[in-house]
Formats: sequence, structure tokens, C-alpha cells
Amino acid sequence: MRRLPPLHALQVFEVAARAGSYAQAGLELGLTHGAVSRQVAALETWLGQRLFVRVGRRMVATPAARVFAEEISLSFDRLTAAAEACGRPQAPRVLRVSAPSTFAMRWLIPRLEGFHAARPGTDVRVTTTTTLQDALRGGFDLAVRRGPEPWPQHRAVPFLTETDTLVASPALLRDRPLETLRDLEGHVLLGTETRPGDWTDWLAAAGVTLPGGVRRRVFDHFFVTLQAVEDGAGLGIGPFPVLDRMVAADRLVAPFPEIRVERAAYFALTPFDADKSPALTAFIDWLVAEGARPVPTRPLTIPR
Repeated sequence: MRRLPPLHALQVFEVAARAGSYAQAGLELGLTHGAVSRQVAALETWLGQRLFVRVGRRMVATPAARVFAEEISLSFDRLTAAAEACGRPQAPRVLRVSAPSTFAMRWLIPRLEGFHAARPGTDVRVTTTTTLQDALRGGFDLAVRRGPEPWPQHRAVPFLTETDTLVASPALLRDRPLETLRDLEGHVLLGTETRPGDWTDWLAAAGVTLPGGVRRRVFDHFFVTLQAVEDGAGLGIGPFPVLDRMVAADRLVAPFPEIRVERAAYFALTPFDADKSPALTAFIDWLVAEGARPVPTRPLTIPR
């Protein structure tokens, strides 16, 4: 008969080692600081060695304890997978994914069929957000956000880098070509309240200073600005590879593709206390693979 350590103490210890403090572990597990301390002490007694040492006012996991916690986490993942495999296979697994609106519409959703084909038993339900300040208040299994930001309650996995460049509709450039950067003065510049530095940063990268009389229009959210660009209302600054498919479909043109501004990467965020199911792990792995996949391109032709 197996001589197992106290399983509840193992769970509390794994969270405390991962979170980096008893207080944070208590928040995740709904326990008091004292309850976390007692469970860790019980496990230390069973093992016959210390797992945490005091550093200043905090209890910090020892190097051996960190290795032990990683092994426990893997064991919990295997236990979850075994339980799911032994459960009701006909019951679909639902993953709730929160993502910025433009990213969801232009990058994530067009690719989701590939994930569903690989895991037909998983239903990915995407909700969009336009107010990033309220974006991480719960209600999701995974959130996609641009970073880096302090996400102390979440595990963050980077999966897609982003750059900005100028975009326009092919019809607009047929009427008013962009032969050189000076031709920008004859166009309307479309901006977004939620992305206030886009034009400033791109013009700086291009080494261009425009006169004060250049016409500008500003919309509240980027997906509105993008629609205005596609309709030929003016020029915009757009993120790539999020917009790669629109360029490939001739819905947009990037007239100066060599002038790009590096932006923060996209991260997959999962709460530390989330159910680390095989479906969630598979979705994160799929995001990383899709982010690394090269997008087929063709020679750029600018309408005249």
C-alpha cells in the first residue's frame, strides 16, 4: 500500500511555492495565512525537512522545494488528464477565451477552425473586450493581452510578436497614390483613442514631420478605425501579423512595409487557480504554434 504524503498539504504547498508567498497562496485557495502555514508545516513534518525559509518578512521556498513543487504540479496535471479521460467523453469541454476585439476578429477567429479540427471535443467561446483596464476581472479560462504588464495572478505565455505599419485600401491608393512619403500630406490620417501613439511613433520611424494642416480623424476603438481604412476614408496604422490576411486578400495594402514600429507581444494569460485541463494546455500550445507559423506572402503591388 502506497505511503502517500497528505494530499491537501501537497496542494497548498504547490500553490504557495508557485505563488511565492503564503499570503498569495491563501488568496488563491480561500485560506488564511495561518491555515497555509499549518498545511506546509504538516508536509515538512512528513518529509522531515524544511520547505520554506524566512527571507525578511516573507517565507520563500528552498531550491529543493521548488523542484518538488514542479514535480507535484506535473502530477496534478496528469491526475486531471486521467480524470477527464475516465469521465464523460461525450461531454464537450468549453474554453472561455477573452481577447481584444480586433485581435479576435482578424487573427484568432479565422484560425479557430484548425484548432476545432484537431480537438473536436473542445468548444472555444470567444468574448471580446475593448476596455483593457477591466479586462482581467475573471469570467474566462484564458485571456489574450498585449504585454508585458504586471499580471501577478496569472501565468503568462508569450506567443505572438507584433509590429505596426501604414495601411490603406487599394481603391484609395488608385485614386491618390503614395509614391513617396511626401504624398502623406494629401491624405486623411485616421487614428484611435485607445492607440494614441500609433501615428506619432510611425512618423518618427519614417523620419517624417507633417505640416499642421494635415487632416486627421480619430475614432474611439481600433476596429472602427480599421473599417474606415478599409472603406477608403483615409490612412491608418495597423498591427501585423494580425492584418496579414487582409493584405493577402487585397482588402488592405501596406505601401511602406519596411517602415515598422515594434510593439509589445501578445500573451496567453491563465489564472494560477485555473483548472489546467488538457484542453487548456492544448489551446495554449496551439496559440504558440500558430504564432510561430510563417504567413504566406506574395510580392507587394501598390495600385496605380
